[in-house]
Amino acid sequence: MKEIEKPVLLFDGVCNLCNGVVQFVIKRDPEAKLKFSSLQSNTGQQLLRKFQLPTTDFESFVLVEGDRYYKKSTAALQLFKKLGKGWQLLYMFIIIPAPIRDFFYSLVANNRYKIFGRTDECWIPTPDLRARFLD
Repeated sequence: MKEIEKPVLLFDGVCNLCNGVVQFVIKRDPEAKLKFSSLQSNTGQQLLRKFQLPTTDFESFVLVEGDRYYKKSTAALQLFKKLGKGWQLLYMFIIIPAPIRDFFYSLVANNRYKIFGRTDECWIPTPDLRARFLD
């Protein structure tokens, strides 16, 4: 797999909440510091295998940076840190132990389809946003 130079947010492509998060990030990242790929895509699957993460259980989005990855609440906090413009203030919640943060993250993640719904297929970005997606 070719080395990816920018951080990549791997997200559940059929999850309405996850697609909403991607659109939220895109609007707040005009410099295109982040790339995106669905967990179900070829690139997403390759990155999951690279880090020996489950390739069929999409309980968390994953933020990949070079040879490191973050999951669950840590991924969310790292993402806020990268957005800047006040959003990085949310990173202060990193002081809360990960098991506590992840408990609340998992409450939402495990019920996201019930609460926010799901689509039958992955969200397709507009042509001008296509360059931000790996596949």
